[in-house]
Amino acid sequence: MHNPALRACGIDASYVRVQVPPGHVRESFGLFAHHGFLGVNITIPHKFEAMEAVDEVDPLAQRLGVINTLIIRDGRLLGCNTDGPGFLRSVREAFGAEVAELRLLILGAGGGAGRAVAVQSVLAGCRHLVLANRSADKLQPLLMELNGLAPGLLLQTCAMEPPALETALDGIDVVVNATSVGMKAGDAALLPAGALRASHCVYDMVYRACGETDLIAAARAAGARHADGMSLLLHQGAISFEHWFPGVTAPLDVMRAGLASA
Repeated sequence: MHNPALRACGIDASYVRVQVPPGHVRESFGLFAHHGFLGVNITIPHKFEAMEAVDEVDPLAQRLGVINTLIIRDGRLLGCNTDGPGFLRSVREAFGAEVAELRLLILGAGGGAGRAVAVQSVLAGCRHLVLANRSADKLQPLLMELNGLAPGLLLQTCAMEPPALETALDGIDVVVNATSVGMKAGDAALLPAGALRASHCVYDMVYRACGETDLIAAARAAGARHADGMSLLLHQGAISFEHWFPGVTAPLDVMRAGLASA
């Protein structure tokens, strides 16, 4: 998506893939700066290591606890997070509502992606969150943090088991899958069969190039509105682009077409 955007904006630059072994992130960032790179997107498994390898972390990324984008200016390395803001934009586009207006159930809230979505949603004004995780112990630090951010927040936890999930879905607008379930065909179902209704919205952070996930298929069968991780990829990429080129509006339709053609 970035190379079509660069061409559309008349920017003389290229977006390339660089393989970096774990443990060499700091070294690679120094090389990027030395060779005139403007910025970098950071993918797993490097996001946490990257946070320790920059000169400055912006306030939102500090809150979310992870960076996924590097901005290089005058030799200084600034780390930021575009996944959180990208989530807000893609929810707005997919469901025609702000996160602040919605009741969210986050599946896999104890992981890095789930934590980031939960924190970003509360920062954006969400007042009703249900957090589900296979290990309840992993949720305790997040519960304390979220209550500290918004003392009036209606915050609940839910076991990742069919009866509990069915009950939780009764009071929910949007189901967010922040687990890795769905990346592979044949993964176990996240929700009980028939639990989704047309009134629900489903946001699956997973996407597969070879077809939709089972969760998206279940949403479609229920008549529920849905979006997958491709939407997040698009919007976080657009935000990265605007970080790297201040004053330039990312050409979203061009970037969307680039993703589709890939």
